[in-house]
Amino acid sequence: MTMRGRVDGLQSPFPVLFQLPGVYQEEGFTERFVGAFDDSLAPLVSSLDNLATYVDPDLTPPDFLAWLAGWVAVDLDDQTRTADLRRAVRASVPTHRRRGTRLGLREVVSHLTGAQVEVTDSGGAIWSVTPGTPLPGDPDPVVRIRVLVDDLGSLDRSRLEAVVRSAKPVHVADVIEVTEVTEVTERSVVSGSEP
Repeated sequence: MTMRGRVDGLQSPFPVLFQLPGVYQEEGFTERFVGAFDDSLAPLVSSLDNLATYVDPDLTPPDFLAWLAGWVAVDLDDQTRTADLRRAVRASVPTHRRRGTRLGLREVVSHLTGAQVEVTDSGGAIWSVTPGTPLPGDPDPVVRIRVLVDDLGSLDRSRLEAVVRSAKPVHVADVIEVTEVTEVTERSVVSGSEP
């Protein structure tokens, strides 16, 4: 991350010279001397005036976006595109609320890949007033993730697996299926769903 520093040509809205008594304002040396303070303080004042934009994922500068992602616990690597990172930061709070759920896992994988994602799990929930009622679902916990992409080569499989491991419950096994969707497949799905 780059640090905020001096910005050439940025004017301070509160020049130090005008904060001094009038007798110093007419002195050429004083004007040049305190001008250096204006050059140093202008970026600070600008940052404080625009603080709200620094915490807005759509407006924050790209070099500050990685720091903002760290604030909301968004995992990133050097390959993450700026647009994808902005989308992940924007969706981080609702995603954290659903972390470990089927919906949360689908959202995380969808944000990572930009593709259509289907998630099924082996669990279930019921209630019963009868003791000994069999539990729903499969006794072996597993989650199946199906990712539909346009190009198999565009997806980093190891990165996808790492994201799935971090987003699912630890005790649940996973099966990841990546499917390439072609025009023919899309047509057959559409025609098959018509009455």
